[in-house]
Amino acid sequence: MRIKTGLYLGTAAIALALALAGPSAQLHAQAPTLVAIDNDDIGGVVTGPNGPEAGIWVIAETKDLPTRFAKIVVTDDQGRYVLPDLPKAKYQIWVRGYGLVDSPKVESEPGKQLNLTAVIAPSAAAAAQYYPAIYWWSMLKIPEASKFGAKSDIPDKITQIDWIRRMKNNGCVGCHQMGTLATRTIPAVFGASSKDAWMRRIQAGQAGENMVNIIAGELGAAPLAYLADWTDRIAAGQLPRESPKRPQGVERNIVVTTWDWSDQKHYLHDLISTDKRNPTVNGHGPLFGQSEYSWDNIPMLDPVKNTATLFHAPIRDPNMHEMLGPGHAASERPLGPSAYWGEEKVWDTHINNHNATIDGKGRVWLTAAFRNSKDQPAWCKQDSGHPSAKLFPINESHRTLAILEPKTMKYTFIDTCFGTHHLNFAYDANETLWTSGGGPVLGWFNTKLFDETGDVCPRHQGRWQARRIYRAKPTVRSEQGPPHPRGLLRRERESGRRLDLGHRRCLRRPAGGRARRSGTEPAGDRALGSLLRSEPRFRLARRRHRLQGRDVDLARQRAPGQLRPEQVQGPAERTEGDRRPLPGRLDVLQVPGPGI
Repeated sequence: MRIKTGLYLGTAAIALALALAGPSAQLHAQAPTLVAIDNDDIGGVVTGPNGPEAGIWVIAETKDLPTRFAKIVVTDDQGRYVLPDLPKAKYQIWVRGYGLVDSPKVESEPGKQLNLTAVIAPSAAAAAQYYPAIYWWSMLKIPEASKFGAKSDIPDKITQIDWIRRMKNNGCVGCHQMGTLATRTIPAVFGASSKDAWMRRIQAGQAGENMVNIIAGELGAAPLAYLADWTDRIAAGQLPRESPKRPQGVERNIVVTTWDWSDQKHYLHDLISTDKRNPTVNGHGPLFGQSEYSWDNIPMLDPVKNTATLFHAPIRDPNMHEMLGPGHAASERPLGPSAYWGEEKVWDTHINNHNATIDGKGRVWLTAAFRNSKDQPAWCKQDSGHPSAKLFPINESHRTLAILEPKTMKYTFIDTCFGTHHLNFAYDANETLWTSGGGPVLGWFNTKLFDETGDVCPRHQGRWQARRIYRAKPTVRSEQGPPHPRGLLRRERESGRRLDLGHRRCLRRPAGGRARRSGTEPAGDRALGSLLRSEPRFRLARRRHRLQGRDVDLARQRAPGQLRPEQVQGPAERTEGDRRPLPGRLDVLQVPGPGI
């Protein structure tokens, strides 16, 4: 989940390209056109009162195939369009575009010409119903800076940046497409008072607890008045200040294909189609969806046969608990009734499959659970003898790893000690699989050794390291130059502390097999970005980085306490190629644990 804090309002359709919304078209007198089509295309010209309509969408949809299928294209400067490579079926076709409303649907089949007439929106309000959701969400008011800092009902420690972050990328929008018709209107079931209705709305469903904790807890319920004001102004007829432009230039070259491959109750968090290192793997093969908290099914879509199927992922332990409740972003039961499903418990996941990737052999590697969180293997714990456990034992983990082999549908459990969230393969000889989501540790898995031994208990293949972060204190330059890096490291080691950085992703680097992790460090009521680099082997290396006018060293060594003066690379040995900028406001000195 992105380390989720709220409920997904997902869709059951997957788009292979970004589909933009807008209005439609009527059947026009069929006149000869210059649009060339094949037997599996539909083409023609879209016109309006003033002639050809450029930059509007022509949509073809059918339910004749095993799953609902739609294809969307954009008209050119002359209003021409071609819906290419359509499976044999009867299609409902209409036009949509900014400044228009949807036209009546017209039936047609591949191999036919079809000219269409756009329908001009009768009012600005009618046209605005087709604007992207963000145009409506941008109407939400943000408290002025003068209202922060114990000057209003906003909690004292909350800054304006914190507020914006919660209303945008790390809060509401992280799970909902805010601004859609469903979110910018209030269902009658929640009551007449807008403010009270919003309080009931954020309690709805199994993600209600997290939404309430953010809005009513962290932000002191202050956002309720702003959300109520937003929907009240929209209900009174207020419209977005600006209107979107129609697609221009290469934007008109896009062809969007969508399929239904889940249902209205269960959202999809992610999907995977190929090995990111070699995009030819699994060519024309199925896509695999990750349903996260929804259920234990893995949706699979065949884009060639236009079929959608579900694979019910097994669990290893029959008495395994659901991955819901404390410690998760979804509760075991709805906190409050949903406007759509009432008190029904919709989500019931055990596997909690968050992400997946495909290896060079076409196998699907999943971050999924299959046992109780506290049933940790003995070799993960203190005094087990495992080199990683010696430095940082792990007594509990949620998601681990699993493998699905599409050809045989064989499902294999990989019981790691470390937790998993996102995962990426390295460009190295060991086919190392790096994972995030392990809390205070970074975990990796030697898949080459796994293939050689077939050992599903990764006592030897799996490793992890704790992260110890040192904040570099500002240094004052003098005529003699900056302090020696050994002195800087020695001083900062005394104040170093291990932090759970809550990293979201592992980013692989083609050269050298290194992994970078991007994430957020909790720092009081703020969140600072971080980018750390690790290598899965015993090695000491020192790099000098220039950041905000200061020299900072990034130290990586075998284990805390093992730094020896003779191992330190002196300033004279560094090359200009070693100078790389570190991002943001976080200066780090990192000391990894053991490697493979």
